[in-house]
Amino acid sequence: MAKLHRASVRRTERRFLAEGFNSVDAALTTGRARQLLVREDDAARHDDLVDRALAAGIDVHRLDRRAAAKLAETSTTPGVFAVCELLTVPLAEVLAAGPRLLVIAVEPREPGNLGTLTRCADAMGADAVILLGDSVDPHNGKSVRASAGSVFHVPIVRDADVAGGLAAVAATGIDTLATTMAGELSLDEADSVLERPHAWLFGNEAHGLPDDVLAQAAHRVRIPLRGRAESLNLAAASAVCLYASARVQNA
Repeated sequence: MAKLHRASVRRTERRFLAEGFNSVDAALTTGRARQLLVREDDAARHDDLVDRALAAGIDVHRLDRRAAAKLAETSTTPGVFAVCELLTVPLAEVLAAGPRLLVIAVEPREPGNLGTLTRCADAMGADAVILLGDSVDPHNGKSVRASAGSVFHVPIVRDADVAGGLAAVAATGIDTLATTMAGELSLDEADSVLERPHAWLFGNEAHGLPDDVLAQAAHRVRIPLRGRAESLNLAAASAVCLYASARVQNA
């Protein structure tokens, strides 16, 4: 099971490892967990998770300290893990459901940022998170932990074809909104755009969105900054943009 820390093994076995209470709780609640593993020293602390797993007919394994340490990716392990099936779904399935709010990350590389983006998308009611291009694996342990369970709540698409993925989204009539400091549309004045089905485009931390993606977006949107900070990082920008969408669409 410790080999599931490697992306190649996850792809081959179609399974991944979720660590920590939030992730395991969400895996059980959504019916994604296939096995539960708990460190013997922490069994009493996680007795609710154990009871729920047993009631659902899920195998529960007790681990000694050495085995738990081998599975853990954190310095202080919470002592509970779940083995789950991979979560990604086809893009066509997401688009067929008639989404009104999508999050599209173009070549995200940092697992913690992806987990935070997924958590924000979940909190703001996004219909899916779409990863395009050469992206980090959303089943990466750090990404799963950073999502605080949201990776189990929001459909996740992974598609290596950036141009094809964007074309498929646009073909459904969904507007794509690119975040950029030089955007012609201010987020403060974007309510009429946010009322329509749309997808926010976010680039990776190092390079932002590619020029061709920016050029093809239906709108390029800037977040007005009132203080002296020159920019926002990915997590902050996504939170601001998705909150604006949720405010308009749920008014």
